[in-house]
Amino acid sequence: MKIGFIGLGTMGLPMAINLLKAGCSVVVYNYNNKNLEPVVSQGAEVCSSYIEIASQCDVVITMLPESRHVETVILGKGGLIEGMRPGSLCIDMSSIAPQMAIECYKRLKEKHVAMLDAPVSGGPQGAKNGTLSIMVGGTESTFYKGLPLLEILGGKILHMGEAGSGQTTKLCNQILIGVHLQAVSEAFVLAKKSGLDLVKVREALLGGVASSKVLELHGQKIIERSFDKPAFKLKLHRKDLAEALEAGKINSVPLYATALVAQQMDASIAQGNAELDHTTIMLIEEQLANI
Repeated sequence: MKIGFIGLGTMGLPMAINLLKAGCSVVVYNYNNKNLEPVVSQGAEVCSSYIEIASQCDVVITMLPESRHVETVILGKGGLIEGMRPGSLCIDMSSIAPQMAIECYKRLKEKHVAMLDAPVSGGPQGAKNGTLSIMVGGTESTFYKGLPLLEILGGKILHMGEAGSGQTTKLCNQILIGVHLQAVSEAFVLAKKSGLDLVKVREALLGGVASSKVLELHGQKIIERSFDKPAFKLKLHRKDLAEALEAGKINSVPLYATALVAQQMDASIAQGNAELDHTTIMLIEEQLANI
């Protein structure tokens, strides 16, 4: 079985390498031709177009930044939809709008191509270690067809329901991370302006009910002020919150805290921090508190 992989970015590159290490036959495509050497050295083949990779693979995995990229790669002119064979499988592991995932599913189904939306959580380290949490939308039979590959990439894999369900779950994930990150920023600024040692504050809070992965991992990043070493770029988290707010609008669900965090991110982006880590919303909180 040949596996196609499109999108060798911060997350996609280590994921493709894990497939190769597991003994999979992998064919790759990356639109900017970056990050090819690490996978080629592990035995990957390189294709020059979406149709080429689609026509020779049983499964194609995409890991792309935004909905518009997924639309271009899967549904666009010269996209996967024009080359994938009946009976093959497309697994999109990008974080995109649920409606885009549903559209891709419907269009590919017309070509007798199965599809899973399978966004991930766990960051670059989880991608490298093969311990990602993977939230999957699609039919149950297709889920089990793709499960052996997903088990190479993740540690916790859950079938969430029909097409788009994986992406909706991921939006819930991004809401929680964003709101927790805002809470950590506010707590840290209060502690800092009160003259407390943030290292000790974080350690104390990790021992109680307020403990969270965000406090543990992102709290440490804030203390180190390593904003220029993004585990997740601010602009991408803001994109996810925009999609969450749109999903809230479609489903008549008010998302007050999400909207506030989105505005905080907008303020940070306006100051030139789009390419930095999403923990840079801490900088806005500091400015508002005049520290």
